[in-house]
Amino acid sequence: MTTHWILGPGAIGRLLAHSLAPFVDVAVVGRRALPARQVLTTLEGEVHVRYLNSLTAEKLVADTPEPPAFVHITTKAMAAEAALACIASVLPPSTPLVLWQNGFYSQPRITTAWPGPVLCATTTQGAYLTGDDGVVHAGRGLTFVGDLDNQHAGLAESLAALLSETGFTATAVGDIRSRLWQKLAVNAAINPLVALHSVRNGELRGDAYSGRVVVVVKEVAAILAKEGVVPPNGGEGETGWLALVWQVVENTANNKASMLQDVEAKRLTERGAILGPLIERAERHGLGCEVLKGLDQELAQVEVGF
Repeated sequence: MTTHWILGPGAIGRLLAHSLAPFVDVAVVGRRALPARQVLTTLEGEVHVRYLNSLTAEKLVADTPEPPAFVHITTKAMAAEAALACIASVLPPSTPLVLWQNGFYSQPRITTAWPGPVLCATTTQGAYLTGDDGVVHAGRGLTFVGDLDNQHAGLAESLAALLSETGFTATAVGDIRSRLWQKLAVNAAINPLVALHSVRNGELRGDAYSGRVVVVVKEVAAILAKEGVVPPNGGEGETGWLALVWQVVENTANNKASMLQDVEAKRLTERGAILGPLIERAERHGLGCEVLKGLDQELAQVEVGF
């Protein structure tokens, strides 16, 4: 069996590990070892126990194991480069990386720096942790895989086929850059608001928050129009982006978004990777983005207390 390392076993990382484990050898790699006994609660409420090989990056480097077929980096965006640096010494430079980060920060940086293939994955699967030994699958979604320069289509197709076999419903695409911007638009409309108000995704549909979603999407739509990024599924403009956001909110209604998990754990959020690129592009195009800047400032103020 081929081996897949999952670097940074947070919610999506552990959901991925549970999904891959019946098909390939899996090792989860973090700053500290997790319990081998890991519990997955499915969307249907079923509980599945699986024993996963859990390693620290330090032990991995000390033991110099056989190189993996893939390294999935599922850390937060701002930690991805540092996490890779911790294990880079034991990886052949041709090792394929798969980046699962939100936003559009680490993907171009690692693609430029790493000599081997770098695939990017964007998913609307929802998951949240229930401690060191538990993860809940809270929303079923789609996953897209590709590379920024469209040079590794065959590799993306083989990985997408494996992910689909595991239940991740993945598709290899040649426009992953646009897909990442599309995911960024959704994250910008959902993550900051649920983190600031301590609510699950589905609660954004209520009168208390839906208006704020609309004004965020209005700014995001204007920015992405200047970038030449259009909504998926034939949507157009602001209406198309808003439809996409509400669709994801509906599909992940019970999910506790990653940024809310960060706030609850008093960890720094991914505001720089999610809101930062949008604010930067807005300023480059001379567009106003007071709503996005306001969310960034609110989150920064929350982080001061951590």
